[in-house]
Amino acid sequence: MDKYIVSTDNAPSAIGPYSQAVGFANLLFLSGQIPLDPHTGTIVHGSVSDQTERVMKNLKAVLEASNLGFDNVVKSTIYLSNMNDFSLVNEVYGKYFPDNPPARATIEVSRLPKNAMVEIDMIAAFPVDAS
Repeated sequence: MDKYIVSTDNAPSAIGPYSQAVGFANLLFLSGQIPLDPHTGTIVHGSVSDQTERVMKNLKAVLEASNLGFDNVVKSTIYLSNMNDFSLVNEVYGKYFPDNPPARATIEVSRLPKNAMVEIDMIAAFPVDAS
């Protein structure tokens, strides 16, 4: 099996030498998204809740480019510049996973690209044909 690259104009372009997502076998590995507006390439300012909402919309666009949704996500990692924002990020994130949320890790980091407050990456799985 060969890996393949997923790219969509509905999510921000990569700001470095990486892809928005890479598929391999029945898995899709989504690169970390920060709160960049996909049309302007500028960071969304405002609260950590506002930034998390933009991050989730960016991830949704990458998932949709592969005909997947949040129900296909099996693992995510949240990177926070301030762990005190955990509950606010969790509140927004939780709206996208009302049932059967994926496995997850949350990590506080000293700094994120473009001084974002939050970054999230994900791994999604394509449904396996049982026939």
